[in-house]
Order: sequence, then C-alpha cells, then structure tokens
Amino acid sequence: MNVLLTDEISTPIGRVVLVARIQADSPEKDLALCAAEFDDCLDRLHRHMTARFMRYDLRAIQNPGGHSARLIAYFAGDLTAIDDIPVDSGGTVFQQQLWRQLRKIPAGQIRRYGEMAEQLGRPNAPRAVGAANGRNPLSVIIPCHRLIGSNGKLTGYAGGLHRKQWLLEHEGALPREERGPQNL
Repeated sequence: MNVLLTDEISTPIGRVVLVARIQADSPEKDLALCAAEFDDCLDRLHRHMTARFMRYDLRAIQNPGGHSARLIAYFAGDLTAIDDIPVDSGGTVFQQQLWRQLRKIPAGQIRRYGEMAEQLGRPNAPRAVGAANGRNPLSVIIPCHRLIGSNGKLTGYAGGLHRKQWLLEHEGALPREERGPQNL
C-alpha cells in the first residue's frame, strides 16, 4: 500500500488539499506532489489516487516537503514560488508532455488550446489537449488555468470558472474585477 502525505491549506479561493509522496528515484528522497485539489473537489482527487495507486493510505502532516508554504507564498503574491515544486503526476505520456509544457507558461501569460496542441506537435488535437488538461491532478501547481478557448473565453476548469478567473487575475493575465466576498 502506498503511503501518501497530505496537508490542507486555506487560500483566497478555498481550501486546497495537497498530497505528496517520496520520489523513489531521488537520491535525497525528496517529496514530490502527486495531487493538489480544492476541498470541494475531493471526489476527483480520490478517483485519481485510486486509479493511480489502487490502494493508498493518507497521513496528515504539516507542510510536506515545504510545498504547502510555497503554495501559500504563491497566493500571497510570490507567483514564482510554485515553479519548481517537484511533481509526480502520473498520467499518460501525452498528459505528462502537456503538463510539462503548462509549467513552462509564465505566470501572467495564457495560451489557447490550439496553440498548445501545436507546441506539442499535434496541431489537430486541441480537444485532446483539453481532455488531458481536465485530468490534471495538480491544480494551480500545473497551471491548467492558463489555457483558454480559441475565442479567448475562459473554459473548462475542474475547480470552477470563478477560480480560474481569480487565478488569472491574481497572476495579471486578466484585469482584476471589483468583487465582494460573496462573488468568490
């Protein structure tokens, strides 16, 4: 059975659950994040963990690998704090290729699904990009929120479009809208 370490942090757009595990191929046995999900999407997190590990045991610890603190720093305005967090996302070869490319998009920038398909050498596969993007197990860390529709509209975000919009505003990719706490 896989033992996975978990922590939960508060963010301006909801609580986030982080799941980490020791990287077997790391000489330092670093902890890599294998999931990060908003707490109102935990069914999605458990589906991913079950599909990947079949059986697993979650053990709560504070700030595994320092990753919780780095995500808190990101939400506090240090937009590069999460850039080099080690990840162990699982997924297919195509999904992993996409997720690596997503991590190369700097905060404050966006790409269209079609652009990303072209970057991956599959110009006719924007829907495949969208499907792989939707299976991202590391919300925010793998910045799937930085992909938008071909028409420039915000589309598809497992955590909800209100969160996608907030993240893009936070990063400066969209102008901030005036909103009260009731609109988050």
